[in-house]
Amino acid sequence: MCGIAGFCDFTKKTDKQTLVKMTDVLHHRGPDDSGYSFYENEFSHIGLGHRRLSILDLSAHGHQPMIHQHLEIIFNGEVYNFAEIAKELENFGYIFESHSDTEVILKAYHHWGIKAVDKFIGMFAIVIYDKEVQKLIFLRDRAGVKPLNYYFKDGLFLFSSELKSFHEHPKFEKEINRDALALFFQYSYILEPYTIFRHTHKLPAGHYAELDLQTHTFKIHKYWDVIDSYNKPKLDISFEEAKSETQKLLKSACEYRMVSDVPVGMFLSGGYDSSAVTAILQKDRTEKLKTFSIGFHEEKYNEAHYAKDIAKHLGTEHTEYYCTQKDAQELLPLMSEIWDEPFGDSSNIPTTLVSRLARKDVTVSLSADGGDEIFGGYDKYTQTLKYRKMFSKMPSFFGDIMGLVDPKYLVGLNKTYNFKNRYEKLKTLLKAKDEIEMMSGTTYYFNPSEADSLLGKSTAIKTSFDDKILLNSHNDAIDKMMAIDYKTYQLDDILTKVDRATMSVSLEGREPFLDHRIIEFVSQLPSDFKINDGNKKYILKSIVHDYIPKEIMDRPKMGFSIPLNEWFGDELKKYVLEYLDSEKVAKTGVLNVKEVERLKKEWLENSSFSANKIWLILTFMMWHERWMR
Repeated sequence: MCGIAGFCDFTKKTDKQTLVKMTDVLHHRGPDDSGYSFYENEFSHIGLGHRRLSILDLSAHGHQPMIHQHLEIIFNGEVYNFAEIAKELENFGYIFESHSDTEVILKAYHHWGIKAVDKFIGMFAIVIYDKEVQKLIFLRDRAGVKPLNYYFKDGLFLFSSELKSFHEHPKFEKEINRDALALFFQYSYILEPYTIFRHTHKLPAGHYAELDLQTHTFKIHKYWDVIDSYNKPKLDISFEEAKSETQKLLKSACEYRMVSDVPVGMFLSGGYDSSAVTAILQKDRTEKLKTFSIGFHEEKYNEAHYAKDIAKHLGTEHTEYYCTQKDAQELLPLMSEIWDEPFGDSSNIPTTLVSRLARKDVTVSLSADGGDEIFGGYDKYTQTLKYRKMFSKMPSFFGDIMGLVDPKYLVGLNKTYNFKNRYEKLKTLLKAKDEIEMMSGTTYYFNPSEADSLLGKSTAIKTSFDDKILLNSHNDAIDKMMAIDYKTYQLDDILTKVDRATMSVSLEGREPFLDHRIIEFVSQLPSDFKINDGNKKYILKSIVHDYIPKEIMDRPKMGFSIPLNEWFGDELKKYVLEYLDSEKVAKTGVLNVKEVERLKKEWLENSSFSANKIWLILTFMMWHERWMR
């Protein structure tokens, strides 16, 4: 895994020194090596920069940028089946000088063109400079595990693994996109293809793009979409057949992700997803798999003792660390450096800590993200169905009536914890037209009208929540919700969190569940194989129980979160008073000072007011101070 950055400057003003700066700010993503290519031609100035974290072929043969004839590549990620692809290419006469997947990707593109991506199993952000046709080609993996951002304005095209590279270019205009900021306050993250800045985007997962250096045109093309898998007919298959095939695919995905020339470990939370991966990997190994867990002293947040029991049963070499209030408080000022656009998921703190823990012993760590989105693990799926059934019996005007009632007049209820936020969510649920609107509404931190009050009127911009191709298909409600989560929450919250946390300490994170072969198969299974009579992740649990007894595994699901209110009581108050100062808020030019003051006052005076809204404003203000100076 690595960091990539570069540019195409049609004004021919950007130099190699700027390329070096843009690339080296990603040193944390690749401390082992660096490489830079700079070209001045009749069309533009081209820069390709690479920071290397050596995982496969640790020799100089894996150095990037790498050239083959008229093609040059920089690449972040891993293509796990590179050995099989290399053998196929050898039959066509190709000779390989290294044992790296980079050389295989480059020669696969040389032979098959863009169709080569269909053969790749892995996670990747790839940039190829084709000097013969004068094009830059950009590819991003199907699930979006690896990031790829770009900026295009006034003849300047920039690209990078992280937005921080763009700040190193003197012509980058860091103008906040208010509509994208509204998404942040609604969901706590910014959905693709948007970023916090105008003229700046994320290349969508499962897409490739071409920048034509002669015509200056930039075109994006889709090559894969999880919705296409869900829209295929359901398989006529028994549960046991489905379980056998799912287990076979999981084993293959896990084994591919153990391919490495450096030590590999596993994040073990104690839940079904990470337990499944750990059990599969440990079963046929004589050496002990290294596993890592984060715990909390606050029992209702703590799964570490469950992880320890599972590690003991499976026989792994287990290391745990109990995250404390002091750890979180020390990390908080660093968060806006690691996450260079506003990011409000507070579990980024323990994710960073477990990454630091693992990095002491390994260079690669597997994670089990995606299990909930693929196998139906979230409570919100069953809750949404319950609410939908319940509210469908109510008159449609009921939500409108609630909208006229200010919750402060509901004496008694308005003093219960987080009542106002729950009341607003209830109104959203009542007005929802379908399950997707209902699920989206339950995840709001600020609903759209509250976001408008905070930011002024914003535009409702299209996201994957609006995807009508799936909504009009034959799929049932469970399929729809899982597919949308795959394209939203998993992509722009979970995967962003894990990528930045792991790469902040030069640790490669790998995601077995996000092997595209798994979702392509499981999406075609009947929904009751995934959620059966309220039993979530039914087929995955059945697989896990073949390795670990039910009595160790069965317990209520716990989310991976921190005790926000408990930990940041007085300490959070200190940060809030410092960063949410009216003068500082006014200087942002995007937040309504009076609304921030009202929310701050309500939080300081009302113990029943949730800290989540304040946390998001604080996160934004800390980001703004770091990146908008």
